[in-house]
Amino acid sequence: MTAPYRRIAVLDIGKTNAKVVVLDAGTGAEIAVLKRPNITIKTGPYPHYDIEALWSFALDALKRLAQAPGFDAISITTHGAAAALLDRDGTLAMPVIDYEHEYPQEIRDAYTALRPSFDETFSPRLAMGLNVGAQLHYQKSAFPEAFAEVATILTYAQYWTARLTGVAANELTSLGCHTDLWNPKTGDYSSLVDTLGIRDLMAPIRSAFDALGPVLPEIAAELGLAAPVPVYCGIHDSNASLLPHLVYREAPFAVVSTGTWVINFGVGGDLDHLDAERDALANVDAYGRSVPSSRFMGGREFEILSAEIGPVDEKAAQAAIGPVIDKGMMLLPNIAPGSGPFPGKASRWIGAEEASRAERHAAACLYLALMTDACLGLIGAKGPIVVEGPFALNETYLKLLAAVAGREVTALPGTTGTSQGAALLTGIRPVSGAETPVPPAEIAGFGAYRDRWYAAIE
Repeated sequence: MTAPYRRIAVLDIGKTNAKVVVLDAGTGAEIAVLKRPNITIKTGPYPHYDIEALWSFALDALKRLAQAPGFDAISITTHGAAAALLDRDGTLAMPVIDYEHEYPQEIRDAYTALRPSFDETFSPRLAMGLNVGAQLHYQKSAFPEAFAEVATILTYAQYWTARLTGVAANELTSLGCHTDLWNPKTGDYSSLVDTLGIRDLMAPIRSAFDALGPVLPEIAAELGLAAPVPVYCGIHDSNASLLPHLVYREAPFAVVSTGTWVINFGVGGDLDHLDAERDALANVDAYGRSVPSSRFMGGREFEILSAEIGPVDEKAAQAAIGPVIDKGMMLLPNIAPGSGPFPGKASRWIGAEEASRAERHAAACLYLALMTDACLGLIGAKGPIVVEGPFALNETYLKLLAAVAGREVTALPGTTGTSQGAALLTGIRPVSGAETPVPPAEIAGFGAYRDRWYAAIE
């Protein structure tokens, strides 16, 4: 039965930006959006998110949006690789660490020695703090006195739910996104939780679909809410993007969710052939099921490339594909180090000395398409490919991805889908948005170019 909500407010905290969105429950349309950058504070014990600035932004945005257009439920979605450590009073015992902080080598080595095997967690050893287990080990090892004050550990989305409702919880999509803390085969915490001695600190696990409570009375008064507003448990952002497809698409299919990261899901696949050395892993979806996944930091990489190259007309970029392939001009991974299907490789250009901006842009799109195709191959993704988020607006990338994958790509332009997916937690029905089919087309010389690209990487 559909929940009786007309409008849903979603607090959506990504690595780059935070926003509060109000969606129409009937159409799925975003009818209001307020946004701010997600800032990292470099001072203190380690780089950490400006939680109080985010909280002030969230309260101000919810207050403004409560007046117009209004909302009658709240849902939460955030990036992964983050955890909040609370003291006995329910306030932060330690700052929420930025997952891009790199730890001293001796701490990294100690963590590598004690973490569970990939066969247990299906979570690869990742750089920096991309394994939440590595964050917790670092915080406990480097700051034992502060860590001794920790009474409750929450996954990140659920931290914000707890601030709104006073109810502490953990949730499977956030526990299951390369944290090292979850065993997807047993559906329970991994052995690392006991190795770190934190089992008693982990908040109870609740479903992403659970309403954990109404907004606390004092916050409701501050926001000017006229009636009780339920707050739903919340969900990891990539899994929020995946959720609408799980509801109305038939497996097998692949979803390429683009933002700061390009996260690839092979729905209907299995975990038997994942390569831990190449950033392939198991995620856990909103229903608690394992989904083979892979990723690279494609959005960050394209942002860097676009700043270097400058603005390029889309038609000029597509016209440059043929000349780029003919010249053998190419970009090799990785622009953003530390993750992706080709770890340890340093980015370099080949044959770009005399290239025009359009050619460099086309070569960048070739790079992104080849990286995405490599990621899809790692997870054995089958069936049509759905691309959502910013890359769904990049016609050059879409054309190249369809060509190299040899199957249809469906583009869902506009937002990443995280807010729409999070809104579904409230019980509303998904509304399929405008889709642009991109059939595979033969591009002369692309197959040989792909082979040369792989050879150059090696």
